[in-house]
Amino acid sequence: MFDLDAGTNTDPKGLVRVVDEYRVEPFGLFMARRVVGHPRIAYLQSWLLPGLGIRVNDFRHHPGDEREWDTYVDIADSTVDGGVWRTVDHYLDLGLRSGEAVEVLDVDEFTAALLGGLIDGDTAQRAMKVTFDAVDGIAANGYDLTAWLATLGLPLTWRDR
Repeated sequence: MFDLDAGTNTDPKGLVRVVDEYRVEPFGLFMARRVVGHPRIAYLQSWLLPGLGIRVNDFRHHPGDEREWDTYVDIADSTVDGGVWRTVDHYLDLGLRSGEAVEVLDVDEFTAALLGGLIDGDTAQRAMKVTFDAVDGIAANGYDLTAWLATLGLPLTWRDR
């Protein structure tokens, strides 16, 4: 949950985290915050893009820890109710190495969620379409997520990227 009024973000484990920056744009929500107590990740920046059904993440790792991906994309629906934004993860993710490759991740989790009834067939089909549209768009733009999103009128900006 992303509570703009309280300036907090509740992570998937239910921990409430203080947010350094929220920014609302006509196309989505930007959030930046520290990641306390994580062995690898020190800082998180995210864009929730409801129109595309994705959440774009830039994880900053602790010094000496190699980043596997430049950008990590969750396939997720976002909803807004006043000053509170929520996401519902659809289990598929993308790992991007800018200028090199994009990879679909967590297909096993997606399949288990579908077979286990955690997502229905319509949601699964929509998630797959979002995933493959994103892969196509990123690949067509030289594996540059920012360039692909700019072609859609979504000019993402980041803190200290």
